[in-house]
Amino acid sequence: MTYLLLILGFLLLIKGADWFVEGSASIAHSLNISPLIIGLTIVAFGTGAPEATVSIIAALEGNSDVTVGNIVGSNLLNLSLVVGLTAFIFPLKVESVTIRKEIPFAFLSAVVLLVLLLDSTNQNTYYLISRSDGVILLLFFTIFMYYVFEAAKNSRNDSIESRNYEPAHSLKKSVLFSIFGLTAIVLGGYFVVETSTTIAYQFGMSETLVGLTIVAIGSSLPELVTSITAAMKKHSEMALGNVVGSSIFNVFFVLGLASLITPLTVSSKLIIDLIILLVLTVMLFIFSRTSYTVAKAEGFILTLAYVAYLIYIIIRN
Repeated sequence: MTYLLLILGFLLLIKGADWFVEGSASIAHSLNISPLIIGLTIVAFGTGAPEATVSIIAALEGNSDVTVGNIVGSNLLNLSLVVGLTAFIFPLKVESVTIRKEIPFAFLSAVVLLVLLLDSTNQNTYYLISRSDGVILLLFFTIFMYYVFEAAKNSRNDSIESRNYEPAHSLKKSVLFSIFGLTAIVLGGYFVVETSTTIAYQFGMSETLVGLTIVAIGSSLPELVTSITAAMKKHSEMALGNVVGSSIFNVFFVLGLASLITPLTVSSKLIIDLIILLVLTVMLFIFSRTSYTVAKAEGFILTLAYVAYLIYIIIRN
């Protein structure tokens, strides 16, 4: 039964991503909004739902390491493996505004989290994200949302992008497609995480290692499948917007909300993971600036970077 649910989870992820991207792209056209904005908001927050669910439940249960480890691990995976595999399959075109604003905002989210951790009392083995830190993170999320709404307002006057895509459905049907697709993605992601975690425990993996690998990878599957689907449907701006938006959403909103629920103690080992996240974000920024495209070779490098990181954390743990 466990393996059947695992297969069902992957099927729901694949079909759900197809519906979700189709519906979201159609909504963008109908509302005359750039697909990038849809990717940064509806798609990013929707595919970020599994990380949010896992992290908030872990915070309620007092398991801070899973909460923060899942967020940092998911963001590392998003900016390396998700972007890397997507670009390797279909080179990603990058909007100039993404290079100038969205990627730096993702970099800022990691910097803010690192500063808040280092500013807390260091007991040599852990750091603390307090409730006041949570308020700071949520304030940054508010600033990001203000930027997105202003960008959405401005993009309504720019119909070039939106007219590259003719919707196959009415606005009402597009919304239904998006809802059904997102539901299938979240349900599929849940099945994959739960079944793969059970299988991992059967093979003797530790809880920490399961959190950094199986849970992080499983909860990031929606971003991975959705981004690849969007790229294959030639909505590369939505694919990259999904990844960058999810990374910002994870740190500023999910960690902010989780730390308001309960202060989060964080293992000092995660400082190294955050530094690696900053390096990967800089790599993505450099690759994006070369020709406003993340090419196949650059995607392969990002994928290899995640494989190297995965080997490192397995050895470390």
